[in-house]
Amino acid sequence: MRAVDDVVDDVRKAFVAAHDREPDGIFSAPGRVNLIGEHTDHNEGHVLPFAIDRRTWVAAGRRDDGTVTVRSSDPGTEPVTAAVGTLDRTTGWAAYPLGTVWALEQAGVGPSGWDLVVHGEVPLGAGLSSSAALESAVALAVSECSRADLDRFALAAAGRRAENDVVGAPVGIMDQAASLLCREGSALLLDCRSMATEDVGLGLEAAGLGILVVDSRVRHDLADGGYADRRAACVAAAKALGVPALRDADLAAVEGLADDVLRRRARHVVTEEARVFEVVELLRAGRPAGVGPVLSASHASLRDDFAVSVPVVDALVTAAEGAGALGARIVGGGFGGSVLALVPRAALDEVATACRAAALGPEPTVREVAPAPGARRDL
Repeated sequence: MRAVDDVVDDVRKAFVAAHDREPDGIFSAPGRVNLIGEHTDHNEGHVLPFAIDRRTWVAAGRRDDGTVTVRSSDPGTEPVTAAVGTLDRTTGWAAYPLGTVWALEQAGVGPSGWDLVVHGEVPLGAGLSSSAALESAVALAVSECSRADLDRFALAAAGRRAENDVVGAPVGIMDQAASLLCREGSALLLDCRSMATEDVGLGLEAAGLGILVVDSRVRHDLADGGYADRRAACVAAAKALGVPALRDADLAAVEGLADDVLRRRARHVVTEEARVFEVVELLRAGRPAGVGPVLSASHASLRDDFAVSVPVVDALVTAAEGAGALGARIVGGGFGGSVLALVPRAALDEVATACRAAALGPEPTVREVAPAPGARRDL
């Protein structure tokens, strides 16, 4: 990875080249890995994500003509210009930043226009929430440059609204909250109903552990039908059980559901909610190595009950565990993306090699990630 100062300088220069003026500020936000608590967020449950040391930067400058422009450092993307009143009708990659500007405007934030220049280093489609990193960086930029009095939960809500109402992805608030609220060295225990949070130290370095993220390079899209189908099944299961959301469900009641699909979907959510608190207790007790088997149990549940894994990902989980990982699981929305593996530091290279050798498709990209700070102003 390049030094942050070098990235910030490049983003500043790109803004000046595009707009012949200095930006009002440069802001960044990280991607995230969810240690445990997959698909519990949209069931009003608990999650335990941590921000990673891969970020997206946004240089922002105000304008007063009712126009918003956004351009990316990615040579495969075209600059987009839109009138303020049409931001919620944006499509393609620009729907994420422009949708966030629209959501903030709906909350009364911002002048009548913006120039935005984006540079992202969070891998796309890998289950590391590149979209939330982009939305969170834009939200912080617009809020701070507008001198708006919004807390970070409000900024997270704007990013989520952009995904829900503009992009069309029915995601919960976990990804944006993690990107905006996480602290270095810690995971964020987030109650997705009350929005109560607690920092939970990971203690990886002291325990001689590292976390690998193995990108299968099988891309997923949360706006497609698979994710929406799982979410609809959760809503239907909660209704059948007579509870507000599946976080309120009892496992015995879930096992009594007549519909096999609803029973399995609900069983994953209820058992995953329990796994969140099992991991929190292990971390509080200074036993991060004990988290490994819980990750493996989570993957089995996501594969068998929630049915969001795919063979290429299952092969990577098996390879990682066979080469010395204490546990591994699919992360993100599912249907591809990445595997998270908890690994003794002495075995990191061996696990990475085994995963590359086990690939059923393109050779996976293996990265070690560290728990990093949330969104911030860099210039």
